[in-house]
Amino acid sequence: MRDLDHQVITQALAWVRDGHPIWLCTVLSTYGSAPRGPGAMLVARRDGQFVGSLSGGCVEEAFLEELIVGDFDRMVTLRRYGESREESRRLALPCGGVLEVLIEHRAPDAAWFVHLEVLYQALQGQCRLVRCVDVEAGAFQAREDDVAEGPCVVRRPASVDIRIGPVLRLLLAGLSPVAEACARFAQALGHEVIVCDPRPEMCEGFSVDRVTVVPQLPSVFIAAGGCHAATAVVALTHDPRIDDLAMIEAVRTEAFYIGVMGSRRTSDARATRLLRSGGLSQADIDRIHMPIGLALGSKTPAEIALAVVADIVRVYHGKARDAL
Repeated sequence: MRDLDHQVITQALAWVRDGHPIWLCTVLSTYGSAPRGPGAMLVARRDGQFVGSLSGGCVEEAFLEELIVGDFDRMVTLRRYGESREESRRLALPCGGVLEVLIEHRAPDAAWFVHLEVLYQALQGQCRLVRCVDVEAGAFQAREDDVAEGPCVVRRPASVDIRIGPVLRLLLAGLSPVAEACARFAQALGHEVIVCDPRPEMCEGFSVDRVTVVPQLPSVFIAAGGCHAATAVVALTHDPRIDDLAMIEAVRTEAFYIGVMGSRRTSDARATRLLRSGGLSQADIDRIHMPIGLALGSKTPAEIALAVVADIVRVYHGKARDAL
């Protein structure tokens, strides 16, 4: 399973390709408690079919009821859900939450199809984009996002900027019981999961559905461009022939997280080895999380995988360890 917003754009493309007008909804802001944050998307058709999520259920139902009876025929509508006490109770929004949603009614024309294809490529990891939507005239465009950080949505008096970036990619450098558990956790979170392992016997025994398995050395895959800025590279085999080579290549990429499993003693020995014979600098070593994962006292493969994936999510969202 991929990230939910990736599914939204994939479905939007399919419906537009088949000639259906669509309604693309984007959460612009939330006040109080809200299950999904700014940038979350949903796509729907007039008949009530939809993919995506705005709030976890309550707002979706209200939006679809309004859509089916003929609301939102303007090209762009801004709708606030839960603003009144009565509506907040009716929608059962938690803690009095309020959501502001951008609702775009788009015809299945060539310009809109091309725009969706550009968004799809961005989510696939090709680039980072900013969607610019004129909330008065309805015009839209996409431009490259040249800022690595910042808010997901920027409101202006007559327009909205929405940042679109790649789905988080987990690249598992080699297979092991811990790697298999990591793949399952990452899938549940909606991440793209790729496994690289040149050992036929390990690939044949791998049983996680909808995970891309590449039967080659992880270092070869990484060197060929297998990482983008939203990639986490983790090596969990205890085999230096796989783990060390993967680390050497990973530090040359934009990967936001690089980690390798091992005890403190093993990690210190690996750092020395990579400095002496791997050609890495101390700055390269400092990029590698070793020992990998949060210190949860993990013992079993599933517990270690939980610590690894939790640490990846922490770094992805910019949280310091001492802020947990």
